[in-house]
Amino acid sequence: MKLKKLTELALLTALALIIFVIEMRIPDIIPIPGVKLGLANIITVYAVFCYKPSETAMLVAGRIILGAMFSGNMSALLYSASGALLCLAGMIYLSKFLDFKYIWLCSILGAMLHNTGQILAAAALMQTTAVFSYLPVLILSGSIAGAFTGMCTQLVLKRIKKITP
Repeated sequence: MKLKKLTELALLTALALIIFVIEMRIPDIIPIPGVKLGLANIITVYAVFCYKPSETAMLVAGRIILGAMFSGNMSALLYSASGALLCLAGMIYLSKFLDFKYIWLCSILGAMLHNTGQILAAAALMQTTAVFSYLPVLILSGSIAGAFTGMCTQLVLKRIKKITP
């Protein structure tokens, strides 16, 4: 990997971490555990459409590991990793078929898959299927958050295209 590409990915990872830390400081909009906007995913969706899958996976892995360290919640690492793995696989696959104007759809799918991955990890860790009753709430909130982050990503990409030659 070239130094320029590595630097870009490092900067995007840092940006995603900054957004993540700022979002941690914002009080919850809805008092339901696990429901959040996931604004750092704007960077992930951007990377899915602008970088190779392996490069995007590196960015996401760095963000998850460092995010767990910054938040002081290493136990959440398994939930984040399982959600991110499923999310990333789905978004990378879907991005091959979607036009630029439908990035928000890819983000919605990613959010839904992320929540599904987290519930699967919770079911495996707790050895119970009772956690699946929480999945509809997470799918609904994830769809809304995914639409928002996807539209934000679309706006960012439009602006970047305007300023780059």
